[in-house]
Amino acid sequence: MAQTLKTPQGRTLAYHLTHGRGPCVVFLGGLKSDMQGTKAVFLEEWARREGRAFLRFDYSGHGESSGDFTDGCIGDWAQDTLAAVTALTKGKIVPVGSSMGGWQSLLLCRAMPERIAGLVTIAAAPDFTEDGYWASFTDAQKQRLETEGRVELPSDYMEPYIITRRMIEDGREQLVLRSALDLPFPVRFLQGTADTAVSVATAVKLLEHATGPDMQLQLVKDADHRFSDDRCLGLMQASLQEVLDKAADA
Repeated sequence: MAQTLKTPQGRTLAYHLTHGRGPCVVFLGGLKSDMQGTKAVFLEEWARREGRAFLRFDYSGHGESSGDFTDGCIGDWAQDTLAAVTALTKGKIVPVGSSMGGWQSLLLCRAMPERIAGLVTIAAAPDFTEDGYWASFTDAQKQRLETEGRVELPSDYMEPYIITRRMIEDGREQLVLRSALDLPFPVRFLQGTADTAVSVATAVKLLEHATGPDMQLQLVKDADHRFSDDRCLGLMQASLQEVLDKAADA
Protein backbone atom coordinates (compact mmCIF):
# COMPACT_ATOMS: atom_id res chain seq x y z
CA MET A 1 0.00 0.00 0.00
CA ALA A 2 1.29 3.43 -0.96
CA GLN A 3 2.33 5.98 1.61
CA THR A 4 1.46 9.64 1.22
CA LEU A 5 3.32 12.93 1.42
CA LYS A 6 1.84 16.42 1.72
CA THR A 7 3.74 18.92 -0.43
CA PRO A 8 4.43 22.56 0.53
CA GLN A 9 1.74 23.48 -2.03
CA GLY A 10 -0.83 21.36 -0.18
CA ARG A 11 -1.03 18.50 -2.67
CA THR A 12 -0.99 14.88 -1.47
CA LEU A 13 1.40 12.55 -3.30
CA ALA A 14 1.27 8.76 -3.13
CA TYR A 15 4.64 7.01 -3.15
CA HIS A 16 6.57 3.81 -2.57
CA LEU A 17 10.04 4.09 -1.04
CA THR A 18 12.50 1.21 -0.91
CA HIS A 19 15.29 1.72 1.59
CA GLY A 20 18.82 0.73 0.68
CA ARG A 21 22.20 2.13 -0.19
CA GLY A 22 22.61 5.25 -2.27
CA PRO A 23 22.56 6.92 -4.59
CA CYS A 24 18.79 6.59 -4.47
CA VAL A 25 17.20 5.85 -7.85
CA VAL A 26 14.15 8.08 -8.43
CA PHE A 27 11.71 7.02 -11.15
CA LEU A 28 9.85 9.88 -12.86
CA GLY A 29 6.92 8.72 -14.96
CA GLY A 30 5.31 10.15 -18.05
CA LEU A 31 2.26 12.28 -18.73
CA LYS A 32 -0.89 10.53 -17.46
CA SER A 33 1.22 7.55 -16.44
CA ASP A 34 1.55 6.34 -12.86
CA MET A 35 3.97 4.59 -10.54
CA GLN A 36 2.39 1.18 -11.26
CA GLY A 37 3.84 1.18 -14.78
CA THR A 38 6.01 -1.66 -16.04
CA LYS A 39 9.30 0.26 -15.97
CA ALA A 40 8.79 1.66 -12.45
CA VAL A 41 7.86 -1.70 -10.95
CA PHE A 42 10.65 -3.51 -12.83
CA LEU A 43 13.25 -1.09 -11.47
CA GLU A 44 11.84 -1.31 -7.95
CA GLU A 45 12.18 -5.11 -8.01
CA TRP A 46 15.74 -4.74 -9.32
CA ALA A 47 16.56 -2.20 -6.60
CA ARG A 48 15.29 -4.55 -3.89
CA ARG A 49 17.47 -7.37 -5.20
CA GLU A 50 20.45 -5.02 -5.26
CA GLY A 51 19.81 -3.46 -1.85
CA ARG A 52 19.48 -0.10 -3.59
CA ALA A 53 17.35 2.82 -2.39
CA PHE A 54 14.49 3.48 -4.82
CA LEU A 55 11.59 5.95 -4.98
CA ARG A 56 8.55 5.93 -7.25
CA PHE A 57 5.60 8.29 -6.81
CA ASP A 58 2.57 9.74 -8.58
CA TYR A 59 2.50 13.40 -9.58
CA SER A 60 -0.63 15.27 -8.49
CA GLY A 61 -3.52 14.47 -10.81
CA HIS A 62 -1.93 11.11 -11.60
CA GLY A 63 -2.51 7.63 -10.18
CA GLU A 64 -3.24 7.61 -6.45
CA SER A 65 -2.21 11.21 -5.75
CA SER A 66 -4.66 14.05 -5.13
CA GLY A 67 -6.04 16.42 -7.73
CA ASP A 68 -7.33 16.26 -11.29
CA PHE A 69 -5.00 15.82 -14.26
CA THR A 70 -6.57 18.73 -16.14
CA ASP A 71 -5.74 21.12 -13.27
CA GLY A 72 -2.02 20.34 -13.44
CA CYS A 73 0.92 21.53 -15.51
CA ILE A 74 4.64 20.91 -15.95
CA GLY A 75 5.54 23.39 -13.20
CA ASP A 76 3.16 21.76 -10.69
CA TRP A 77 4.67 18.35 -11.37
CA ALA A 78 8.18 19.80 -11.05
CA GLN A 79 7.16 21.10 -7.61
CA ASP A 80 5.84 17.63 -6.77
CA THR A 81 9.11 16.04 -7.86
CA LEU A 82 11.18 18.48 -5.83
CA ALA A 83 8.97 17.93 -2.78
CA ALA A 84 9.20 14.14 -3.02
CA VAL A 85 12.97 14.12 -3.51
CA THR A 86 13.56 16.65 -0.73
CA ALA A 87 11.33 14.92 1.83
CA LEU A 88 12.01 11.27 1.03
CA THR A 89 15.66 11.00 -0.09
CA LYS A 90 19.04 12.01 1.28
CA GLY A 91 22.37 12.47 -0.42
CA LYS A 92 22.94 11.78 -4.08
CA ILE A 93 20.21 10.55 -6.41
CA VAL A 94 19.99 9.15 -9.94
CA PRO A 95 16.74 10.18 -11.66
CA VAL A 96 15.31 7.83 -14.28
CA GLY A 97 12.89 9.87 -16.35
CA SER A 98 10.40 8.41 -18.85
CA SER A 99 8.83 10.64 -21.52
CA MET A 100 7.49 13.72 -19.67
CA GLY A 101 9.49 12.38 -16.72
CA GLY A 102 12.57 12.96 -18.84
CA TRP A 103 11.69 16.67 -18.94
CA GLN A 104 11.01 16.55 -15.21
CA SER A 105 14.40 14.93 -14.58
CA LEU A 106 16.14 17.74 -16.48
CA LEU A 107 14.25 20.34 -14.43
CA LEU A 108 15.31 18.47 -11.30
CA CYS A 109 18.94 18.53 -12.46
CA ARG A 110 18.65 22.30 -12.80
CA ALA A 111 16.92 22.73 -9.45
CA MET A 112 19.34 20.67 -7.34
CA PRO A 113 22.51 19.97 -9.35
CA GLU A 114 24.47 19.21 -6.20
CA ARG A 115 22.24 16.18 -5.51
CA ILE A 116 22.52 14.49 -8.92
CA ALA A 117 24.99 11.60 -9.33
CA GLY A 118 23.84 10.58 -12.80
CA LEU A 119 20.83 10.50 -15.12
CA VAL A 120 18.97 8.00 -17.31
CA THR A 121 16.09 8.99 -19.59
CA ILE A 122 13.76 6.89 -21.72
CA ALA A 123 12.12 8.65 -24.67
CA ALA A 124 12.68 11.99 -22.95
CA ALA A 125 10.19 14.65 -24.05
CA PRO A 126 11.66 18.04 -23.07
CA ASP A 127 9.66 21.13 -24.08
CA PHE A 128 6.90 18.99 -25.66
CA THR A 129 4.12 21.43 -24.73
CA GLU A 130 5.75 24.02 -26.99
CA ASP A 131 7.60 21.99 -29.63
CA GLY A 132 5.03 19.20 -29.85
CA TYR A 133 1.59 20.46 -28.93
CA TRP A 134 1.68 24.19 -29.65
CA ALA A 135 3.82 23.84 -32.76
CA SER A 136 1.39 21.33 -34.28
CA PHE A 137 -1.87 23.05 -33.29
CA THR A 138 -4.01 24.36 -36.10
CA ASP A 139 -5.26 27.94 -35.96
CA ALA A 140 -8.65 26.53 -34.96
CA GLN A 141 -7.10 24.58 -32.07
CA LYS A 142 -5.17 27.63 -30.89
CA GLN A 143 -8.39 29.64 -31.00
CA ARG A 144 -10.24 26.94 -29.06
CA LEU A 145 -7.47 26.91 -26.46
CA GLU A 146 -7.87 30.68 -26.10
CA THR A 147 -11.66 30.71 -25.91
CA GLU A 148 -12.45 27.40 -24.20
CA GLY A 149 -9.19 26.91 -22.30
CA ARG A 150 -8.63 23.36 -23.55
CA VAL A 151 -8.29 21.11 -26.57
CA GLU A 152 -8.54 17.32 -26.84
CA LEU A 153 -5.79 15.38 -28.58
CA PRO A 154 -5.81 11.70 -29.55
CA SER A 155 -3.06 9.42 -28.18
CA ASP A 156 -1.59 6.25 -29.67
CA TYR A 157 -1.10 4.90 -26.16
CA MET A 158 -4.17 5.77 -24.07
CA GLU A 159 -7.40 7.79 -24.02
CA PRO A 160 -7.25 11.32 -25.50
CA TYR A 161 -5.21 13.98 -23.74
CA ILE A 162 -6.97 17.11 -22.55
CA ILE A 163 -4.46 19.91 -23.11
CA THR A 164 -5.23 23.10 -21.20
CA ARG A 165 -4.18 26.65 -21.83
CA ARG A 166 -2.50 26.63 -18.42
CA MET A 167 -0.37 23.64 -19.42
CA ILE A 168 0.81 25.42 -22.57
CA GLU A 169 1.47 28.75 -20.86
CA ASP A 170 3.21 27.19 -17.86
CA GLY A 171 5.25 24.95 -20.16
CA ARG A 172 6.86 28.06 -21.62
CA GLU A 173 8.22 28.85 -18.16
CA GLN A 174 9.82 25.38 -17.88
CA LEU A 175 11.64 25.04 -21.22
CA VAL A 176 15.08 23.42 -21.06
CA LEU A 177 16.23 23.46 -24.70
CA ARG A 178 16.34 27.26 -25.04
CA SER A 179 19.16 27.94 -22.58
CA ALA A 180 22.25 26.25 -21.19
CA LEU A 181 21.68 22.71 -19.95
CA ASP A 182 24.78 21.40 -18.21
CA LEU A 183 24.72 17.79 -17.04
CA PRO A 184 28.13 17.26 -15.39
CA PHE A 185 27.65 13.58 -14.51
CA PRO A 186 27.11 10.30 -16.40
CA VAL A 187 24.03 10.55 -18.64
CA ARG A 188 22.35 7.88 -20.76
CA PHE A 189 19.50 8.79 -23.10
CA LEU A 190 17.50 5.81 -24.46
CA GLN A 191 15.18 6.15 -27.45
CA GLY A 192 13.19 3.77 -29.66
CA THR A 193 13.11 4.32 -33.40
CA ALA A 194 9.45 3.26 -33.67
CA ASP A 195 8.30 5.80 -31.06
CA THR A 196 5.33 7.78 -32.42
CA ALA A 197 5.13 10.09 -29.37
CA VAL A 198 8.77 11.26 -29.19
CA SER A 199 10.90 11.39 -32.32
CA VAL A 200 14.50 10.34 -32.76
CA ALA A 201 15.09 13.95 -33.84
CA THR A 202 13.99 15.11 -30.37
CA ALA A 203 16.48 12.73 -28.74
CA VAL A 204 19.29 13.96 -30.98
CA LYS A 205 18.34 17.58 -30.30
CA LEU A 206 18.60 16.97 -26.55
CA LEU A 207 21.96 15.21 -26.95
CA GLU A 208 23.35 18.06 -29.05
CA HIS A 209 21.98 20.80 -26.80
CA ALA A 210 23.07 19.49 -23.41
CA THR A 211 26.67 19.72 -22.27
CA GLY A 212 28.51 17.22 -20.10
CA PRO A 213 31.61 15.02 -19.94
CA ASP A 214 29.90 11.61 -20.26
CA MET A 215 26.73 11.64 -22.33
CA GLN A 216 25.42 8.94 -24.67
CA LEU A 217 22.29 8.41 -26.73
CA GLN A 218 21.32 4.81 -27.51
CA LEU A 219 18.78 4.15 -30.24
CA VAL A 220 16.84 0.89 -30.18
CA LYS A 221 15.51 -0.19 -33.56
CA ASP A 222 11.75 -0.82 -33.65
CA ALA A 223 11.23 -0.02 -29.94
CA ASP A 224 8.09 2.05 -29.32
CA HIS A 225 7.27 4.71 -26.73
CA ARG A 226 6.40 2.19 -24.03
CA PHE A 227 9.97 0.83 -24.08
CA SER A 228 8.73 -1.98 -21.86
CA ASP A 229 9.51 -5.30 -23.55
CA ASP A 230 12.21 -7.54 -22.10
CA ARG A 231 14.89 -6.18 -24.41
CA CYS A 232 14.15 -2.56 -23.50
CA LEU A 233 13.84 -3.24 -19.78
CA GLY A 234 17.20 -5.02 -19.85
CA LEU A 235 18.81 -2.11 -21.63
CA MET A 236 17.31 0.36 -19.15
CA GLN A 237 18.66 -1.68 -16.24
CA ALA A 238 22.10 -1.99 -17.83
CA SER A 239 22.26 1.75 -18.53
CA LEU A 240 21.25 2.55 -14.97
CA GLN A 241 23.85 0.13 -13.60
CA GLU A 242 26.52 1.72 -15.79
CA VAL A 243 25.62 5.19 -14.51
CA LEU A 244 25.66 3.99 -10.90
CA ASP A 245 29.03 2.29 -11.38
CA LYS A 246 30.51 5.44 -12.88
CA ALA A 247 29.03 7.57 -10.10
CA ALA A 248 30.63 5.25 -7.52
CA ASP A 249 34.02 5.68 -9.21
CA ALA A 250 33.77 9.48 -9.36
